[in-house]
Amino acid sequence: MGNWFPKLYDVAMKPLEATRFKKVRTALVEKAAGRVLEIGSGTGINFPYYRNATQVDAIEPNPLMSKRAENRLIQARVPVHIHEVGAESLPFADDTFDTVVSTLVFCTIPDPMKALDEIQRVSKSGATLLFFEHVRMEPTLLSKTQDVLNPLWEKICDGCQLNRDTLEMITTSGIDVIKVESYYAKLFLYIEGRNKK
Repeated sequence: MGNWFPKLYDVAMKPLEATRFKKVRTALVEKAAGRVLEIGSGTGINFPYYRNATQVDAIEPNPLMSKRAENRLIQARVPVHIHEVGAESLPFADDTFDTVVSTLVFCTIPDPMKALDEIQRVSKSGATLLFFEHVRMEPTLLSKTQDVLNPLWEKICDGCQLNRDTLEMITTSGIDVIKVESYYAKLFLYIEGRNKK
């Protein structure tokens, strides 16, 4: 992971965060109740929005991103604990979490299906699973453009896969998808699911 990416991430995202993203994040994170697992917490942008969680365990494999989250830890209204681990091997017991939150992270997870298996393992039966992700668009010129741009995008954006079909992976993993809302010509999806195990 490049040293420069964590430094520029918040700056690059600021225009989107100042508009629709902030509303989506706020609504999504407010649904997170009980003990919460956040996947790929990055610079901690979600931390100040938690209201109904009793505790948040946030995982982030990049220590430079975790370092940049320290200021937002201070702003958090609930206890947040950061763990520098990847999503494919979570250091938690089975049936631990009431809610899982993932925002703009599944594009970068090296083995997303393994991560989805782990999420289901550490979540209680019936747990709420909340995702806000950018995805492969429906087959059009735009999705073909995503395919063409992906190799360069991956190098520039720290491994981000521009054309990953995250909704399909979530469905295939066995998660019960309850609600899907799309934004920006279906490039971004809000996905609410339940752990069926």
